[in-house]
Amino acid sequence: AADALASLIPGKKTLDIAQLTQTWVTPVAARAQALGLSDQLTAGLNALVANRQACPVPLNGNFAAIPPGFMFNPNGFCDAAGIFDVTGFGAAVELAVMALTLAAPEAACLNLSLTDLHLFITRLNLPYDSAAARDTLATLSAFMTARADLASSRFVSPDHGPVIYLRPYARLAAGCVIAGLMEATIETQRAAMEAGVRGHSHLTGYVSHPATEALLGAETLGFSPAVSALDEAGNLSRWAQAKLAASGTTAQAALAAHLRGETILAPAGLAAHRIMHDALAPYVHAMPAPPAAAKPAQPASQRALLPARRTGYTQKASIGGHKLFLSTGEYANGRLGEIFIALHKEGSAFRGLMDAFSIAVSMGLQHGVKLEDYVEAFTFTRFGPAGAVEGDPAVTQATSMIDYVFRNLAVNYLGNHNIAPATPDAADSVGDGAADRAPLLPFDLPAPAARERRRAFKLVS
Repeated sequence: AADALASLIPGKKTLDIAQLTQTWVTPVAARAQALGLSDQLTAGLNALVANRQACPVPLNGNFAAIPPGFMFNPNGFCDAAGIFDVTGFGAAVELAVMALTLAAPEAACLNLSLTDLHLFITRLNLPYDSAAARDTLATLSAFMTARADLASSRFVSPDHGPVIYLRPYARLAAGCVIAGLMEATIETQRAAMEAGVRGHSHLTGYVSHPATEALLGAETLGFSPAVSALDEAGNLSRWAQAKLAASGTTAQAALAAHLRGETILAPAGLAAHRIMHDALAPYVHAMPAPPAAAKPAQPASQRALLPARRTGYTQKASIGGHKLFLSTGEYANGRLGEIFIALHKEGSAFRGLMDAFSIAVSMGLQHGVKLEDYVEAFTFTRFGPAGAVEGDPAVTQATSMIDYVFRNLAVNYLGNHNIAPATPDAADSVGDGAADRAPLLPFDLPAPAARERRRAFKLVS
């Protein structure tokens, strides 16, 4: 929680949560008093933060940076016996809407959200992937939305912005296990529909704020399931402890079950997460995109070794009067696996660079890099020597020795005779040949007309 708070207010080494809260609570309380609203607003907001039941987003009240919101941890509204305080939670939602509206009266939308719901339903002895868990959390979300709509209707005014007319709420699920929550939700929805309007475009949704949720002591974000039974320190997480306690399983029994190969603390998977997303979506105003599966990591490339005895060819050519020998090595199926470039009379530094280049290209070919990619990358590279090519009828011009090498390989291994011809007159200049890579199309141009034959004799003296 300390790290989360420090990330909210960077640049400070010591922070006082109470003092930080007062930076926005005090002006809100002054506005509430001026409007004749609740005089208990300051005490109520301070109690929510102190008991880690809820806190504003962001905590310092800088609502110009992000839309104003409030994050609720429903676990903070449960007593020692695990009984959820429905009345207290509803009052907290109404208080949050009032405070946010007074703090940011120009805001068209608010973001009230819930966090650490996996621990919440685990304390009720409900598996995350059960229908009862989905129905319970859906009813809780519906209650939060209806109570927020009802609170927002009291701030409807022409000066605040467009009035939003309420639509009928989604039908409630029947499997809620929290005593009194279903009845309270139905009654609140009825009262909100009688009001008929609200003063914000939307009020509730599952928007993730990791730092704020960590400050509330949440182990999981929103309605996300836990990914492990252990916390970051290697101890049992709170939801795992709650699961054992709710099911009456002792630590010894859990250890024995684990040794027998049973998975009593197996975390829920992606499928259960998606089903929970779809179950909660109808009961809030805004919902994030459905959780997507993590992309599998690309397998590390494996080097395919060439056979000890391999085929290939050696091509002797001359580029601009400089001799070059290109040798290739092939796999059994004829695929190119290595190249060697030997120079005749170049300097030792240039020969060394070409040797290193040949080894690098060969390593890439053996690790699965396509020859087409090399041809695309290295044709039209320009540096001397360059010019006319002698000894290779397939390539007549080259802008450099490397350009020649990959033109030759493209012809012999890819059957590509359509690479645009080289223009070596601008050696030592940079050019990518992008405009010339397309093959030259054989346009059917009209042939020049033959010279008309004379129809009369011409006397020549």
